[in-house]
Amino acid sequence: MTISPNIAVQFKNVTKAFGEKRVLNDVSLHLEQGQVLCLLGRSGTGKSVTLKIIMALMRPDSGEVWVDHENLAGLSERGLSAVRKKLGYLFQDAALFDSLTLYENLALPLKRLTNKSKEEIDDKIHHVLLAVGLGSDSAKYPSALSGGMRKRAGLARALVLDPKILLADEPSSGLDRITASEIDELLLRCKEQHGTALIVVTHDVHGTRRIADRVAVLDRGDLVAFGSVEEVAQSENDVARRLIAE
Repeated sequence: MTISPNIAVQFKNVTKAFGEKRVLNDVSLHLEQGQVLCLLGRSGTGKSVTLKIIMALMRPDSGEVWVDHENLAGLSERGLSAVRKKLGYLFQDAALFDSLTLYENLALPLKRLTNKSKEEIDDKIHHVLLAVGLGSDSAKYPSALSGGMRKRAGLARALVLDPKILLADEPSSGLDRITASEIDELLLRCKEQHGTALIVVTHDVHGTRRIADRVAVLDRGDLVAFGSVEEVAQSENDVARRLIAE
């Protein structure tokens, strides 16, 4: 199968089941580099499984998954590890180590996965924290951060390795509208300044309308709509229309 040079992630007829329950049923979708894809759907419709498959934490039962021009099915564990280094992940709860300062949380992957010097690590962390509005908070522990600050910190850690593709699981969950909009702005800045491809699992329709280049709606494992916000809003599928209109 030939993949366009601009494609960051592509699913081709991907199916995944747990027992008799199919959480993804013959799903095909794609995302170009420098675009934002928002995944919508009711709870339990396969959105988080989609992210885990992209990260190669799960393998599909059938179909092809391509990430940055690599077919995951054909890769060794070393090859999968190399692909994962191109991915950043913003967890729903930020997933920071409580016993480490914000600086130490960001320094950990840089020390483990790169050959950067202490000065290079300091410089990188300084610039990433500035970019997310936490430039003066590097010595704080996660317990001292508000919910919005924790999301920013989680995003900073996801970005510290300069990922080509950023996966975000409910980035605005639990945040007020103003703070959620600020997170949306940071995600858009990743796309616009660095050409990052973003896949965002979300229930936030306002944010989706603001940041999405493409929207994919999953319902009971089926991809019931895929396209621009306008195209999904005019979909023949009732679930897709209702989700994007809420």
